[in-house]
Amino acid sequence: MAIQQSAPVITVDGPSGAGKGTVCARLAQELNWQLLDSGALYRITGLASERKGLALGDSMNEQDEAAVADVAANLDVRFEPTPLGVKVILEGDDVTDQIRTEEVGSLASQVAALPAVREALLQRQRDFQTLPGVIADGRDMGTVVFPQAQVKVFLTASAEERGQRRYKQLTEKGFNASLPALIEDIRARDERDSNRAVAPLKPADDATMIDSTSMTIEEVCQQVMQLVKNAQLI
Repeated sequence: MAIQQSAPVITVDGPSGAGKGTVCARLAQELNWQLLDSGALYRITGLASERKGLALGDSMNEQDEAAVADVAANLDVRFEPTPLGVKVILEGDDVTDQIRTEEVGSLASQVAALPAVREALLQRQRDFQTLPGVIADGRDMGTVVFPQAQVKVFLTASAEERGQRRYKQLTEKGFNASLPALIEDIRARDERDSNRAVAPLKPADDATMIDSTSMTIEEVCQQVMQLVKNAQLI
């Protein structure tokens, strides 16, 4: 599918825990636009490849990599915003919970290491740019995937606040968690993501920075919606 130049794009990049997913889901519902959760695509590709019985891991050859890249290029996936978050539909099946398992996380790591898969997923992400518009949630949406986006947001929050949010999520689900360890892990991940060679985590030059540390989700959504109105996308 070719990119439709007339379809507007809103990108929301930023580190884990800044609130990107919730904000994008709410905006997609309000605008009735396409939603792209780019961070889930490697997990979805790993799951779809396993379902097709493709070889993954150290035993892969060039033919195997090409087969996985073909799966990535033709993913039948959609992201449905709901009041509780984003529902992931793969080939008609709800795989929202399945793609968050340790097993699928391992598959995601294996496919993410394949250059042909990364290239295929870049185009697959761009295929989401269809009318009436797309809201893209990720880490390099405004810099790499949709550099032409009309509205670009870089959403961040302090490591302490993001650690608190993650701690609350985990404890509400009954998991044991260490808040200091979570904050340290977030800082380490930020350092890795900001300094990696391929698509480092950084704001686009023309992105609007929003620090959600002391903001509610509603306040962040209102600020992004104002940017959308200023850009005359609605």
